[in-house]
Amino acid sequence: MGDTAITKTTMAEPVNAAERANAAGPVTTAGAVTTTGPVPTTGSRTPVHPSDPSHPSGPSHPSDPSRPSDASAAPEASSGAPPAAAEPASGTPSSPGIPSRPGTPSAANATPASPLPAARRAMGSGRAEGGAAPGGPEGKGQSAGARPGRAEGEPDDAADAATAAPHDPCAHGFLPERPPVRSLIGTWTRLDAMARAAAIAPDREAAVALVERAHRADELAALRQRVSRLSLRNAEAAAMRIAVIAVSCGWCGLDPQAPAAREVADEAFLDLWAAIAHRIDHDQFVALPTLALHNWAPERKPRRHIPIDQLARTETLVPIVRWAPEGQPLSRLDRLMLAATRLEAHGIWLFRLAETLAGRSPDDSSTPTALRRLVRVQHALRAQLIAEAAELSAAPATPQQRAVLGALAGQGALEPPVLQAADAVLGIGARRMREGRRQLLRRHLPAQHRAWLSAMDRHCAPVRTLAHRGGPDAAVYREAQESLIALRRTYTALVQAAARPTAAPLTKAA
Repeated sequence: MGDTAITKTTMAEPVNAAERANAAGPVTTAGAVTTTGPVPTTGSRTPVHPSDPSHPSGPSHPSDPSRPSDASAAPEASSGAPPAAAEPASGTPSSPGIPSRPGTPSAANATPASPLPAARRAMGSGRAEGGAAPGGPEGKGQSAGARPGRAEGEPDDAADAATAAPHDPCAHGFLPERPPVRSLIGTWTRLDAMARAAAIAPDREAAVALVERAHRADELAALRQRVSRLSLRNAEAAAMRIAVIAVSCGWCGLDPQAPAAREVADEAFLDLWAAIAHRIDHDQFVALPTLALHNWAPERKPRRHIPIDQLARTETLVPIVRWAPEGQPLSRLDRLMLAATRLEAHGIWLFRLAETLAGRSPDDSSTPTALRRLVRVQHALRAQLIAEAAELSAAPATPQQRAVLGALAGQGALEPPVLQAADAVLGIGARRMREGRRQLLRRHLPAQHRAWLSAMDRHCAPVRTLAHRGGPDAAVYREAQESLIALRRTYTALVQAAARPTAAPLTKAA
């Protein structure tokens, strides 16, 4: 930093001699800023050292993204001045005694970087960046950079940066970091309409005819050329729609890059499928984690920002792509997918307990306490599934929807991620869960989720040695295993209730 407090690069016009003299006020180097003369009443702030936490480059405020978080943030010099008057106008030098960091443009002439952390920016804020109007429904009232369905799928750098960061299941489990995109725009509306039509097709032949019609109209080739322009969040939304079309056509078990798949499925659709899989770096995404966790939205937009797991627990959820026609009640397949989403939201505490048990010794006094809490969480998840069973059994179902469920179950693609997390901790999800079967179920999860589960397998190995011991701690561990087995059986009964009519209540089937 030079001797003067304001550099020439921060000026919109030359500085006169009087302003240069005012700008050279005494500035200490020990963190405190001293001023001489009377404090101006408008157009300036209390000087702040750049190393202070309340400096604009410091941490963000937890509730207001436009203000620093530290309680000692610089107040306005005049409390009677309106907020707009406190900011220097464009082209006006900054107030004396506030040094600009070298190579950094002045806040008066440059749009400040968002003070939100990357994860907060990815999840969305109640305010748009750069002073835009508050965010409204999807794609409305938001800046171009924050709009979820941007024209032609332009990249969303903030969302990509947040997704590229290390995944922390303690934050929101395996739910997406932001609510799924409700509707695609631009050329991708064709894929949106195709998925909605395929979901309500009466049979597989009708769904395949939709794909072939889109191929003849060159719609699939046009979408294939635009995959690279999609942001990662919009690519995940497109993957969900690809998965809906694939299972509706009976192609859920295909590898889009395998030569044998071209003899069964439409070639142009397979090319689009493979391109989307490459964009999201996930080959086996046609399964419940994509069909359920990326196919929901709150029925009404909350008036304030809340964590996504709380949003999925407390708000009434509706599917983005319905398996039942518009205007009709939700089908059993719709309700099963929403039940899986709510199960993930309620299972957030299971992920946190898994992190607690990771690396703990079986002789640690906190280990049995965490295992008892794990038992209570699994009992609560089982009660949640039983509560979902009544509405699901009363919902309508078509033969095509039952065929979709049968195909997904045959591929092992209906396993909820939260049950796989519990299995990674306790080492048992069924009576005889072999390692090959476990990896077969995990292939439907993204790479970062599979990596977390593999880490839990290693770090929770000491806790699993309680299975070969005796005593009260070992009894608690076996109780946790039994509660997980009961939870898995209850979920299996829920899937069976969705796949075929049954008069038996779920409690008896479990």
